[in-house]
Amino acid sequence: MKHFNITITGRVQGVGFRYSARSFARYTGIKGFVRNTPDNNVYIEAEGDEEKVNEFVNWCRKGPDNAKVEHISVLPGEIQNFDGFEVKF
Repeated sequence: MKHFNITITGRVQGVGFRYSARSFARYTGIKGFVRNTPDNNVYIEAEGDEEKVNEFVNWCRKGPDNAKVEHISVLPGEIQNFDGFEVKF
């Protein structure tokens, strides 16, 4: 089991990034959450099977079609045992 704290910068707000991330996370069985940050980035906490979390991180490197990811920071974190994956406001 792996947990990552992910920050994505670029054109990532107003392009459906959070909802696409939730869909992909649920599809791959990832637990956690996604939210916009005040500095126009997207922040995600994601955990699950190492292979699936890595697949999710790779998806975050591109995001949905209208996004333009400029940088992604992936830091290990402590397992939180999330129940599902949600969009936070």
